[in-house]
Amino acid sequence: MIGRLVVVGLGLIGGSFAKGLRESGLCQEVVGVDLNPQSRRLAVELGVVDRCEEDLAAACQGADVIQLAVPILAMEKMLGLLAGLDLGQAILTDVGSAKGNVVRAAGEAFGAMPARFVPGHPIAGSEQSGVEASNARLFRRHKVILTPLEGTDADAVATVDALWRALGADVEQMDVGRHDEVLAATSHLPHLLAFGLVDSLAKRNENLEIFRYAAGGFRDFTRIAGSDPVMWHDIFLANRDAVLRALDTFRSDLDVLRDAVDAGDGHQLLDVFKRAQSAREYFGRILARRARKDTMNVNDDQKEAQS
Repeated sequence: MIGRLVVVGLGLIGGSFAKGLRESGLCQEVVGVDLNPQSRRLAVELGVVDRCEEDLAAACQGADVIQLAVPILAMEKMLGLLAGLDLGQAILTDVGSAKGNVVRAAGEAFGAMPARFVPGHPIAGSEQSGVEASNARLFRRHKVILTPLEGTDADAVATVDALWRALGADVEQMDVGRHDEVLAATSHLPHLLAFGLVDSLAKRNENLEIFRYAAGGFRDFTRIAGSDPVMWHDIFLANRDAVLRALDTFRSDLDVLRDAVDAGDGHQLLDVFKRAQSAREYFGRILARRARKDTMNVNDDQKEAQS
């Protein structure tokens, strides 16, 4: 499908994207770029890429698609470096979880939004990190959101869409601003709450007793507090305005709950809990349908492999 794919940044997401497409056979060559020499060595040894480069210009020469998988606050510098190169007709795309910040950085670096730049965000991951965690099946049956702009080249969008679908992803398109608002509420805010709760409890004098008696509910809610702190630091700064709006709305709702507990208002509490229970059950049915679909697809894959 394409000649040379270049993946800049060989962490979990970039490495998984590179490895999956290398195994798919859709790329004649997959080239990795990373400043860490150990990551470059491991990427080749583990079959994540065909070869690695430290120098961005050397890697991007003759590239057909360039995927930026660097931390989101490093995007501005990386786009500035790319703007100084002769990229020909190469398609640019990225995996940043806040799109407004990336789009602004691209426009500033290139003087205008490049027509062949397709902003993207895979909604997938794990608490593992580094190129050694690369998983060719990481994006399978996970959503990938593309946020092309009005002037984005349609062929470039189609190519990026096809690459993600080749990895088994469910690709959708969304407006940049809408993406950042939705992700602030459904991903960024929950992570902020998990980090904040664990930190708050850990600072108490009785923290050992608190954690000793914590049960499954605490474990499930705070699991995401084990995520990469630096990555999430970057995300909150990059999507600051949308996160603040989501946080202010939640804080207002939390004040209502506090007032209800303080006043002993059981009716108010019960109304909130019942609405939340109904919403969670609805979400659970969506997850159950998705799980059944995944099981059917896995069985189909196994039958195809056996035949």
